[in-house]
Amino acid sequence: LKWRNTGMRIAVNGVWGNLGVASAALITGFLIDHGGWRLAFVLPGALSVAIGLAYAWLRWDSIRTEHAAPSAETKQSGARMSLSTKRSLLRVSCIVFFTTALASIVFQSTTFALPKMFEEQLAGLSQRLADWVDGNTEGHGDVATVIGLLAFLVFAVASSAQLVVGALLDRYGPRPVFMAVAAMQVVFFSLMPGLTDIAALAVALGFMLGAFGQIPINDFMIGKMASGAARARVYGIRYVVAFTALAATLPLIAFVYDRWGFDTLFGVLAVAAFLILSAVAMLPHRLPSAEPSTVAAE
Repeated sequence: LKWRNTGMRIAVNGVWGNLGVASAALITGFLIDHGGWRLAFVLPGALSVAIGLAYAWLRWDSIRTEHAAPSAETKQSGARMSLSTKRSLLRVSCIVFFTTALASIVFQSTTFALPKMFEEQLAGLSQRLADWVDGNTEGHGDVATVIGLLAFLVFAVASSAQLVVGALLDRYGPRPVFMAVAAMQVVFFSLMPGLTDIAALAVALGFMLGAFGQIPINDFMIGKMASGAARARVYGIRYVVAFTALAATLPLIAFVYDRWGFDTLFGVLAVAAFLILSAVAMLPHRLPSAEPSTVAAE
């Protein structure tokens, strides 16, 4: 019962985080305009520290209680599992870490490069919208603001895909949902090269729906498979893999863009999405569980 509707709970948490990603450009621009670039670092940093301290203070008693008395899950974590269960857990764990690395590259590439891509491939649309907003037809509208707004709208709408994915995870499980999301990314990344204006905006929304929708799936699988202290360790490894891949992505984007442009970058991302799809196809139809076997060990 504790882990019922896991997909939806992880998805709701993810939506709030990704709305922060969507709002980053708007908030940062506002702070720079009204207080300088230093304020854009200091104010969000101070707010983050304050929220962390408030969380620790509000949960201090429960945190101490949890550490003082190991849960039943933790006590059972040392129980024996069958050899087939161990093999299944190992296979799924390898798939989770592999897809996490590739998904992190896809997510960082799309979120980081999207405004620049809009600047190049939505130049005509952005200029027309800027002129319309400013009420002139001389091509002097504020294009940068329009590009930031378009990127914000794409991010904000795409983040809602996590709610749909969360509901589908609870109903159908991770394998079919993960395959659908990965296939969606393959299609839209393959369509993107050469497109401009409205077509590019529509396809960008499509692959961002896939990129955001993929976020809760690996966390869902870890939550269902691991138990007790093992769950915290696996989540820790998963985030190490994710942030290592994120750090490697920026040099990758710069290297590919400088030599071949965004069309080649989208080809690379289509290949990454295809590799994710291939890995997900090897997932079992039902996730193995780390719960101890009901058969007594001989």
